[in-house]
Amino acid sequence: MTDPIRSRVDRWFARSPALALAALLPVGAATPLFPVEVGVAVFALATLAVGMAHGAVDHLVPLRAAGVSPRRSFAAVGGVYAVFGGAVVLGFAVAPVAAFVGFVALTWIHWGQGDIAMLALAGVEHLPTTAERGLAAAVRGGLPMAVPLLAHPDEYRLVAEWTVGLFLADAAASAAVDPLFAPAVRTVVAIIMVTATFASIGAGYVRVRGGADRRGWLRDAGEVALLWAWFLLAAPVFAIGVYFALWHSLRHVSRLVLLDPAAAGAVAAGDLRGALARFARDAAPLTLGGFLVVAAVGLAVPRGPEVAAGTVSPGDALAVSLVAIAALTLPHVAVVAWLDRRQGLWRSGPFG
Repeated sequence: MTDPIRSRVDRWFARSPALALAALLPVGAATPLFPVEVGVAVFALATLAVGMAHGAVDHLVPLRAAGVSPRRSFAAVGGVYAVFGGAVVLGFAVAPVAAFVGFVALTWIHWGQGDIAMLALAGVEHLPTTAERGLAAAVRGGLPMAVPLLAHPDEYRLVAEWTVGLFLADAAASAAVDPLFAPAVRTVVAIIMVTATFASIGAGYVRVRGGADRRGWLRDAGEVALLWAWFLLAAPVFAIGVYFALWHSLRHVSRLVLLDPAAAGAVAAGDLRGALARFARDAAPLTLGGFLVVAAVGLAVPRGPEVAAGTVSPGDALAVSLVAIAALTLPHVAVVAWLDRRQGLWRSGPFG
């Protein structure tokens, strides 16, 4: 992959969306004044527009990254999705609070994983070791998952109650999530996030003092500061919806575009529309499949009859979507982890 192509992809899928998120900060700061249903609508739009599609090319990843046959690629990924996705739904049915916590932890890992892949694409020099990359990933993934808990615990708790409440009575759901929102938990999370942020940015500065490129470190620090501000200011559901579409999903799409020779050729020609059209064509069938998973989960949960009758509330709709997304996230993370290993993302040394 030539540097001009990497640079163009980085600009289109990471730097420009980050500037857009910065421009949205005033809007985000106002969202705690809005009803939570506004955030639910934004989350739904984000999932429809980009979020569901970003993982819908997983079946082509082994084919394009390792040259395995289409049949083996489709069968392997399909098997992973069937087994892991089914296990997640079963986990919610059996232990909904533990499954919710597991989903938050898994998303923490995955969103950090995605940001390190983009920093690798940008060729930053201040993260040369596995440990430094892991710390940066913990910070990057923790910002959308942990900071809303610190700044907006009431709405965060509401989402947890909605999700757990698909499987428990309302009073039982409220009692079940109580320990997650104890002041001591928030204090520990705050200490972890602040300490990890300063440790990661500080370690990068030490590398810069030792000769690493300053621009990559400044970018890393700037993006971390932007994400801190976004998730401190914006209401959680709104903040996650915008981040999911504008930040995480687009960054992952950039990796998939570069795996596809035809889409990468469009990038080389400066044809963003052509590259996205190629991706959209590949993603369309399983994007539809993802929405079918949402519908199936909606009918399978204990509140399924309400869903079928069309009496589901916005909160229940969000909760069903989160359970379905959780079922799709675990196998998606497995595929991305395989790609990370294939590309040597976590191996100490300069990014390739």
